[in-house]
Amino acid sequence: MIEELTRRETLRRGLAAAGLLALIPEGAIPALADDETDVPFTDIPKSFNPNNPNAPTRMLDIRKIDGMLTPKDQFFAINHFSRPDVDGASYKLKFTGMVNKAAGFSLADLKAMKSNDVVVGFECSGNSPRSVQGLSSCGKFTGVRLSALLKQVGVGTAAREVVFFGADRGPQDVVFRQQTFKLEQQFGRSCTLENALKPEPLVAYALNGDPLTKEQGFPVRLIMPGWYGVANVKWLSEIHLQEDRYLGNFQARWYRTLRGVGGTGEEKDPATQWVESEITHMQLKAVIARVRKSAGAYQVLGFVLNDGTPLKSVEVQVDGGAWQKATLDSSNSQYSWKLFTYRWEGATPGEHTIVARATDAKGTAQPTSADLSRKKTFLEDNGQFPRKVMIG
Repeated sequence: MIEELTRRETLRRGLAAAGLLALIPEGAIPALADDETDVPFTDIPKSFNPNNPNAPTRMLDIRKIDGMLTPKDQFFAINHFSRPDVDGASYKLKFTGMVNKAAGFSLADLKAMKSNDVVVGFECSGNSPRSVQGLSSCGKFTGVRLSALLKQVGVGTAAREVVFFGADRGPQDVVFRQQTFKLEQQFGRSCTLENALKPEPLVAYALNGDPLTKEQGFPVRLIMPGWYGVANVKWLSEIHLQEDRYLGNFQARWYRTLRGVGGTGEEKDPATQWVESEITHMQLKAVIARVRKSAGAYQVLGFVLNDGTPLKSVEVQVDGGAWQKATLDSSNSQYSWKLFTYRWEGATPGEHTIVARATDAKGTAQPTSADLSRKKTFLEDNGQFPRKVMIG
């Protein structure tokens, strides 16, 4: 059983008793008190700049996380092609292929339908210590359930695969048996019809109560809660139903993981099997984002990403010692970031290494980097992420 009462929850209960709870956003981390200071990490280069305005990719500076919802101007952004200019007034989301009624929905059509909100935390499948885990964010998305739209157009009896195309496109080198073809390609991803008909996938038009920005996929994007960012197709322009598997470049080639399983764990063991898998649901990962000094103790704050499976525990280890239970925030929901805190007492002067790990209700435990030694591709790096801090 994970302890749920935190300093933040104690504060919320006090505010509730005073009738002031509505003034504090859900999932907000209280601002630094007069006796609190942030403890800097010593493992981040001083030159690290996640918000370089000249970079095509925006990373979130996780050291500045102050609540559940990432502000839209800080939300991580990465794309393969240039961001397209889509006119919201003339926009139509097309349904094609094995549908009973080919249809197009305008932005106004979508907004007139029953709306649903879901808080979703997700990351780029390439998020890792190299990016200081900054290719991740959490937001409240508003839109129409994909299943409701599929019901309106009618699914053909032979349909098995649902393909999502974005309006972004550009040149790509497609390699086939040592031949390279230079092609103009539209970004596309797919999922099975079974996954598309689940209640979670959302055709979203708003983030944190505001229209999507251009870099977040205006006017409409797909949201697949519990899946890596690549599945959440931005600038969604067409949904195509077909019988065969979709083998587009960003489905069948770019986003794959190769890892060895079985045997003794040694690569050359003949019992090792090399398994190639597609990038879909997020792997379990806990990340320490901030450390605060307060009243002689230290507060470790972080978040967990996963596929929506309930968590069994989140633990923190200091300098290789015993694992200690962290506290999960009561504002966490199934697909949100799972915020956690750990009160670190008795810290001594000098440099320390702290690390978090998560375990879910199915018994899946977050691996160490050593556990991932037979994973050959850089995607899906959910290894434990040790942080170094200096205590004065």
